[in-house]
Amino acid sequence: MTEEERGELEAILGHHFERSESLERALTHRSRRQGSFGTDNERLEFLGDRVLGLVVSEHLCSSFPNWDSGKLSKGLGRLVSASSVHMAARRLNLGGHLLLGPGEEKTGGREKKRLLADAYEAIVGAIYIDAGLAAAASFLRRTLLDPVLAGEAEGLGRPDHKSALQEWLQQRGLGSVEYRVRNESGPEHQKTFEVEVWHAGQRLSVSQGRSKKEAEQAAAVLALQVLETQREIA
Repeated sequence: MTEEERGELEAILGHHFERSESLERALTHRSRRQGSFGTDNERLEFLGDRVLGLVVSEHLCSSFPNWDSGKLSKGLGRLVSASSVHMAARRLNLGGHLLLGPGEEKTGGREKKRLLADAYEAIVGAIYIDAGLAAAASFLRRTLLDPVLAGEAEGLGRPDHKSALQEWLQQRGLGSVEYRVRNESGPEHQKTFEVEVWHAGQRLSVSQGRSKKEAEQAAAVLALQVLETQREIA
């Protein structure tokens, strides 16, 4: 990474590293490792993951004083999920700055969800080592917490039935489902959405909601019930 490239990325991250090698290590995937263990981003990712959990937990407790531990746990789970962290990494265009080995480069490593999420957490760890918890917390608020909470703060404490359905399938090696909007009705300001859930060529469920997200969540609940019933019969 050239000095110019590093400066551009630091401007995007909103943090200037006193030790520039920390930033480079945070972006180095193990496929690029040269020399001894510890020259890639795995240790920084481990640390960053713990800092992420601490900062997000504290932020939720202070932002939502009326939430019980159940809602706080659901909110924490969504904010630190691979999908949430991956989206934060994409907003920062971390894929364009990853240092990858030839194999990962050829197989599209710069777009892989897990690699991007790991790199984001490694940067959190690197900022923590470079400047402490306050700097890491500031980075997390700007790049992850604020963008998410601005759009769906209250929704964080609700059950995520789509994730529960996907986890059930993944645990059994059954792939993923597809959500299809079957119909939209009503005036623009008061629409009703009808969504179907499909898996392996089978329509599992259909449900309605006042938004696409609401309909998908409701359909996911029914789809999981269908799958569990089918498994019991089998």
